Amino acid sequence: MADLKEQRASIKFCFLLGKTAAETVTMLREAFKEEALSQARVYKWFSQFKHADMSLEDQPRSGRPSTSRTDENNQEICDAIMFDRRRTLDELEAVTGVLWSSCQ
Repeated sequence: MADLKEQRASIKFCFLLGKTAAETVTMLREAFKEEALSQARVYKWFSQFKHADMSLEDQPRSGRPSTSRTDENNQEICDAIMFDRRRTLDELEAVTGVLWSSCQ
């Protein structure tokens, strides 16, 4: 899969060359085929560049980051399941300390 940052850099390059967003969409589709960013996302990045924000990074999002879906917790849940495959979600929650919905 084409790296999103690579496509963002391509969009920025087209923007700096004075290409339109529509031309950029066409070029991305030709270069990246089905992995190309959508038209809406290309226009979003063009808008961001027009407002003098030339960063290729996503803007921070509000909300609490996921703390229960970590590699350590995944491994702990897998180990608990492998130890006894008949455990219920409630038992997994009690054994691992990970919320029921995350165990699910």
